[in-house]
Amino acid sequence: MNVFGIGLPELIVILVVALLIFGPKKLPEIGRSLGKTKRAFEEASREFQDEMKRQTAALEEEQQAKAETESPRETSP
Repeated sequence: MNVFGIGLPELIVILVVALLIFGPKKLPEIGRSLGKTKRAFEEASREFQDEMKRQTAALEEEQQAKAETESPRETSP
């Protein structure tokens, strides 16, 4: 198991230190707030990616429309 470059032994040490510092009553509250923060960050990241995709698609459509209007029109005799 490797989370953010931290192995299982390091993760256990971090959790024990957090337990000693914050106490057992505060840890669930801290965990909840970290979970909410992570979820909000993921949602913002997803929204940013969706907006970038929409903007890219709009630019591609604009370039295609511009290329179609600038290309010489072929007429058949």
